[in-house]
Amino acid sequence: MNDRSAFNPIRLVLARQRRGLTKKSLADIAGLSSKIISLYESGASIPTPESLEAIAKGVGFPVAFFAGPDINAPRDENASFRSFSRMTAAQRDASLAAGGLAFLLSDWIDQHFQLPAVSVPDLSAVEPEVAAALLRSEWGLGSGPIKNMVHVMEYHGVRVFSLAEETKQVNAFSCWREGTTPFVFLNTQKSAEASRFDAAHELGHLVLHQHGSNKGKEVENEANAFASAFLMPKDSVLAHSWQCRSVPEILSGKKLWNVSAMAFTYRLHKVGILTEWLYKSACIELSSKGARTTEIDSAPRETSQILAKVLGMSRDQGTTLRRIGDALQVSVDDLTPLLFGLVPVAVSGGGGTSPERARSPSLHLVKG
Repeated sequence: MNDRSAFNPIRLVLARQRRGLTKKSLADIAGLSSKIISLYESGASIPTPESLEAIAKGVGFPVAFFAGPDINAPRDENASFRSFSRMTAAQRDASLAAGGLAFLLSDWIDQHFQLPAVSVPDLSAVEPEVAAALLRSEWGLGSGPIKNMVHVMEYHGVRVFSLAEETKQVNAFSCWREGTTPFVFLNTQKSAEASRFDAAHELGHLVLHQHGSNKGKEVENEANAFASAFLMPKDSVLAHSWQCRSVPEILSGKKLWNVSAMAFTYRLHKVGILTEWLYKSACIELSSKGARTTEIDSAPRETSQILAKVLGMSRDQGTTLRRIGDALQVSVDDLTPLLFGLVPVAVSGGGGTSPERARSPSLHLVKG
């Protein structure tokens, strides 16, 4: 009989996948057989203390991590990946495992802080452009540029984390956790403008595809159409950017909407400002300037205000990121990649008052 109080095979699978290891590669590192790793992961056998120590060392997780309750990590079936076809299976599994660690951290945050309630509607029966306008209206965003996409999503209950993957192959992904809490993960290696579009794209999946398929070319096109319309409403683009017909004007005009030059050019064409000939000419010129791979005159990167406030308030209460990691039985190195580079404000410092003394303080967020 498997004693989950001593060993949880689900956590072994997550730890292995987080490190991008196969069962064989983990077996080689730990000095065990692939068969015994399979038995451990299926729950058919429980590791000896010596074997568990070797496995823990091999994957870089504390031994205590493997004795916790199940981790309800994102699954391939319910996670929407941007540029899904570019990923390897190992990259996908490692990203989902990182999402599981983000779920652990999110649970800790929910236990200690009062976060905004979820107010993300189901717009699955609506065309993407109309859905973007409806969501802007419901969220009171008007028709002008959105100052900060991450803040807007967090204000309405979306949990936003940075991706822990050091690769551009995994752009972003999103999921509904147990159908009630939306999560978005963003790649911080991309430009600020590209990351904003990824955020809007994943928001599109959350509102358009909550109950249906979230994979395939058609749904990706729908999420792209939503993102373009959400960031650059047609009427406002026509009113404020009608003069953008040359590349210098495009490079200047994109700053108003805080989007990439290529995304702005596409939107100008879509709403009728650029003819087919002008659109193709602009794309060729922008490509020659490297705009398809590197953003020209990029804006500052957006980060999470929830994570910044949580880390700052925890630090003020004497709870460092290291203590949070200890509570979750994971290392700081596994938490820092999820935090948009905000770690330095919370790593320093030692003991002090536990945040349990001031349980569930409300986080006051700006709308965006």
